[in-house]
Amino acid sequence: MADVSQLDEAKLAGYLEANIEGFKGPIKAEKFAGGQSNPTFKITATSGEYVLRRQPPGKLLKSAHAVDREYRVIAALQNSGVPVAKVYHLCEDREVIGSMFYIMEFCDGNVHWDAQLADIDDNSIRGNMYDEMNRVLAALHSVDLEKTGLTDYGKPGNYFARQMDRWSKQYRASEMEKIEEMDQLIEWLDNNQPEDDGRVSLVHGDYRLDNVMFDKNNDKIIAVLDWELSTLGHPYADLAYQCMQLRMPGAGDMKGLMGIDRAALNIPSEEEYVASYCKRMGMDCIPNWEFYIAFSYFRLAAIIQGVAKRAADGNASSKKAAGMGAYVRPMAQFALDNIKQTAK
Repeated sequence: MADVSQLDEAKLAGYLEANIEGFKGPIKAEKFAGGQSNPTFKITATSGEYVLRRQPPGKLLKSAHAVDREYRVIAALQNSGVPVAKVYHLCEDREVIGSMFYIMEFCDGNVHWDAQLADIDDNSIRGNMYDEMNRVLAALHSVDLEKTGLTDYGKPGNYFARQMDRWSKQYRASEMEKIEEMDQLIEWLDNNQPEDDGRVSLVHGDYRLDNVMFDKNNDKIIAVLDWELSTLGHPYADLAYQCMQLRMPGAGDMKGLMGIDRAALNIPSEEEYVASYCKRMGMDCIPNWEFYIAFSYFRLAAIIQGVAKRAADGNASSKKAAGMGAYVRPMAQFALDNIKQTAK
């Protein structure tokens, strides 16, 4: 299996010089740490700094690692209210580096991984950062699909029904052992889907703290990152996904806010965060909230299972991928526990 962390720098430099105006080699490619899906590299060239994002080589699950879709949506959002990096080129010729890839600008800012924002020593900044994430999410869900040319970026019809079908199939395709909690969660979600309310917007699919880049002062988001799972869908899915992650334990890799005194850190409660979003979107409230939270747990668990399967197949982007499968059962159990609490 090809090493996803290595690139033929001389061959790549020649290709980029021929396809990007003003690009000049030689280059040095350094893989960014983190990221479980599409390997991402910093490209340092004579003409400047860039970012390369590629599909992993080898056999891939259907519709997974669609870097061409990422390129399309980022290009479409260049002049919108959603901050994104400038994109330069999409290469669909897999002979260049072994898989499809695209090149975008290198944005020099701050990416934070800990939901507590422990590296921020000013409560006012911390609170503003959460409000900025809320603002950008509302801007994303307000994108004019006609104006950006994204009306065909997703399939029509009930988003959650389609997502349940997609991720159930993806989960089964990557399943390596029977996990009873996942089976129970899938059954509950199938039996408790709310009626489609007709809402459709651009959705990011993985909107969270470490997928946005703040400026050096942590005042504004300068780029929303990792658009692999973006599509046309239901805006509540993005909001619930972010809130679901904030419910997780603060220890280990989860970096959530479970058991954390949010008020002491000037981080909004879930109720306050949802209320701010609703105000920005001109809504009063969100019914069936716990379904959207439970769905988010399921979807994340299915994604994690796919990462674990790629690791077992020797085709993972991150060295941490092999241990990711251990999180699938706890994710499903978190969802089931939330469902039980809501039912009381």
